[in-house]
Amino acid sequence: MTLHTGERKFLGRTVLVSAALLGMLAFAGAPRAFADDYYKCQRRIAKADHRLHEAVEDHGWYSRQAEHARHELREARERCGREQRRWWDEDCRCWRNDRDRDDYNYDRSYRP
Repeated sequence: MTLHTGERKFLGRTVLVSAALLGMLAFAGAPRAFADDYYKCQRRIAKADHRLHEAVEDHGWYSRQAEHARHELREARERCGREQRRWWDEDCRCWRNDRDRDDYNYDRSYRP
């Protein structure tokens, strides 16, 4: 089967456009996945912080339930710290990172 010049050009253009479209689709999902990770991390910490406040309100600051909720909140923050290099502070509603741990910046809110 012999392809004529017009058919060869059309086939070449089709392959080129298909490759370009496939390349754009492959890279389009990466930023969305990155943003979803931040949102999931933020929600996980917010829920753990809410559970801590509820435990303190219902059972007291030094109760076993409050201690467990503090432990869960600490684990959620550590997980975000490992994965995202920062964690959500529900009280000031801002992201925190390692720079916020020193004495000078500890009282200030960090907003990226």
